[in-house]
Amino acid sequence: MNVRRSAALAAAAVALGAAASPAVAAPSPSPSAIPAKAEGLFGKQDPTYDGVWRQSLALTALATAKAEVPRPAVDWLVGQQCADGAYAAFRAKPGADCGAKDKVDSNSTAAAVQAFVAVGGHRAEAEKSLDWLKSTQNADGGWSYNPGGASDANSTSVVAGALAAMGEEPGSVTSEKGQSPFDALRALALKCGAKPAEGAAFAYQPDPKSKKLVANDDATAAAVTAALGHGFVVSGPGEDGEGGKYACHAPKDVGDAARNGAAHLASAVAKTGHLMSAMPGAKDQPDVGNTADTVVALTAAGLTGQARKPLAWLEENGARWAGQTGPAAWAQLVLTAEATGTDAHDFGGTDLVAKLAAEGPADASAAPTPSAEGEQKNADDGADGDGISPWWMVGVGAFVGIGIGFLVSGRNKKRSQL
Repeated sequence: MNVRRSAALAAAAVALGAAASPAVAAPSPSPSAIPAKAEGLFGKQDPTYDGVWRQSLALTALATAKAEVPRPAVDWLVGQQCADGAYAAFRAKPGADCGAKDKVDSNSTAAAVQAFVAVGGHRAEAEKSLDWLKSTQNADGGWSYNPGGASDANSTSVVAGALAAMGEEPGSVTSEKGQSPFDALRALALKCGAKPAEGAAFAYQPDPKSKKLVANDDATAAAVTAALGHGFVVSGPGEDGEGGKYACHAPKDVGDAARNGAAHLASAVAKTGHLMSAMPGAKDQPDVGNTADTVVALTAAGLTGQARKPLAWLEENGARWAGQTGPAAWAQLVLTAEATGTDAHDFGGTDLVAKLAAEGPADASAAPTPSAEGEQKNADDGADGDGISPWWMVGVGAFVGIGIGFLVSGRNKKRSQL
């Protein structure tokens, strides 16, 4: 889940055939006055390209950290939903009907589902959105950012996370050709290289010209997290706990491919503790958002030892980045802290939760969130809860128009229920 870069840069990357990023939505090109209809929205930046994405991340992070969730913010997200359950990145004039100008997308819709799961009380809206997502599944089992496009790892991952958050097994949600999201992700996994310890990455999509798979760290972090059954919320280390290292091998299933991807990410951050960005035309620089995605992915895979160095780097550098980027970035750091068991109220000396909450609407009347007791009741009878729940993402990076989003999306190991 990756918050960064201007929408203009993101659009250029898409136009050039560059792989897009997962995790938090791209920040707005410039801050501008938020329309009156946007009251309740997190952040003061222009929401045109990332309104629903950043709102969903913010709500998910606050609920996961067991912080107060502003009711106006939840109401804003509900109001952005189209009659068929789909979401566009932002609608200045929300209402029941969506027209041709409302470019609905899988990333915003899947992010909203995960937010509704985290805060509770809106199962009907979440189910409607999930039904729309299922109706736009590609024949290969995956999803594109906008319906009708070729499947990509980031979009497929954020939708898989939404499915898991709603208690569905992504591997059992199949297209008319019998393909699941996990089939689509596995098809984007690269083969092991000459050095097994370095693992094997995932591609965002096959290269449009050569049709070859090109390693992409954004897509890899998203795919690893989703393939291991998570999305925005990862609640602690995976099966290997403090486990050591994975050696890359030909995958028998998507779980093997995810572990190969985790080994690749561990190798990528082993030296410096962070990833580098490589947007076309831009100078390479440390990539905070994708480093956060990587920490979450390594944690989900159980490679907690390899996650320590990049986590420490994030504690040192994350707050300045988030302060410049906005609410989705603060949310991403909160979810990273929650995934790793780090104190989100003292992350390198910064209270991430307070920073995120300060980006929200002034009216902080709390929205109901599912309690632990409510979670169990919901699991038993499907009723709506009324307390609070846990987790974490990736991100997703949402892009303009046909832009791409991350994410990776997910589910709480103790699956939070609506």
